[in-house]
Amino acid sequence: MCMKKFIQNLLKRLSIKIIRRHKPLIIAVTGSVGKTSTRNAIAALLGAQFHLRTNTKNYNNEFGVPLTIIGESSPGRSFFGWLQVLIKAGKLAWFTDSTYPRVLVLEYGADHPGDISYLCSIAQPDIAVLTAISPVHLEHFGTMELLMKEKGTLLECVKKEGCSIINLDDVQVRALADRSSAPVITYGFSPEADVHVDNHELQTREDFSFEPGEVFCTQSFEVNTHEGQEFVELKNRLGSGSVLSVLAGCAVGLHLGMTLTDLKMRVDQIQAEPGRMNPIPGIKGSFLLDDSYNAAPASVVSALDVLKSFSVGEGTRRIAVLGSMAELGPLTEQEHRMIGLRVAEGGIDLLVCVGEPTIALKNGALEAGMPESSIEFFEDSRKAGRWLDQQVHKGDVVLVKGSQSTRMEFVMKDLMAEPLQAKELLVRQEGKWLEE
Repeated sequence: MCMKKFIQNLLKRLSIKIIRRHKPLIIAVTGSVGKTSTRNAIAALLGAQFHLRTNTKNYNNEFGVPLTIIGESSPGRSFFGWLQVLIKAGKLAWFTDSTYPRVLVLEYGADHPGDISYLCSIAQPDIAVLTAISPVHLEHFGTMELLMKEKGTLLECVKKEGCSIINLDDVQVRALADRSSAPVITYGFSPEADVHVDNHELQTREDFSFEPGEVFCTQSFEVNTHEGQEFVELKNRLGSGSVLSVLAGCAVGLHLGMTLTDLKMRVDQIQAEPGRMNPIPGIKGSFLLDDSYNAAPASVVSALDVLKSFSVGEGTRRIAVLGSMAELGPLTEQEHRMIGLRVAEGGIDLLVCVGEPTIALKNGALEAGMPESSIEFFEDSRKAGRWLDQQVHKGDVVLVKGSQSTRMEFVMKDLMAEPLQAKELLVRQEGKWLEE
């Protein structure tokens, strides 16, 4: 433990020196949901005009952010690996490297109070991006007010000559706008946002017999700003979150002097992340909405809305396979029950609950009038996957979502038409995850 703390402190000090020496523009992204998608959209849209670097994997904490600044991956438990990282960091701290990125697009995670201020003390943002706030990590924060305070720290830490870019659609985020130490730019579906959407449409193929990589769906919309508008097509991305990430990226690009036309030309460079609302062909002619990376109340509600938007024919079903939502602390039962109430509002034909906390989700759906025959409960995702393998049939649309700890990718692997492509298409298909 002492060695871990020693390395953490050394990484911090060296990273601060690297930032001071090379003076990259720091774009910091945080929020309860949508961080990674937004960070990747920003990097993709800016990539043609700026030499930049962004986080890989889930490098958004006290080790991941410094490693991104240094440009290295974690060596795990390797002593010599860490020695090499520190040697490289030392060279970057003391000697100017002309190839060092001009822009760093960094994701800042916050599992505990003080995390954001710690990361900002390493790399103070020139541009702060706040995506959305939903109950997460409440077992560490205790209340939504403290969670909001933590997320708002990013806006307080942004350089005065920079800007804060916030999602105007999110009530909690909007309430934090006054805390920004720099001018605020807003984005969202709301027409009041500085960068907003008009004429949003979703087109999908009529059949589910497609190969991974083929275009199954296209979201088309107009990006509107005070300077003008551009028509954009976003292929194989589902849900409002993917649109919001594009808007955030456009807001950043416009602030840095890019044109809407420049940004539009880069939209195709935004890569889908495994487990984040990806369309995948399912067994027996079914269709899967893979949102298995993680889950928070707001993202589950959004995913359910996507599922409900699909039309199904006679004899086919919309199936919601929902794993538990972790780290909700005292709100665990309340938030799961709330999701159950949303499911029971209609549009879902079969609810499959996975993990003990989803008993409250099941009870919420029952209380709201969903028939017990339309609800199944399983203790773990492997059992749920095996059962669904026998139940799913042609034309079914299946949403798979849950927190990382519920391992909902096991359900996906059982239901995907080409399980041999799991390594390329699914989340958590490497290293320690495959050992469990």
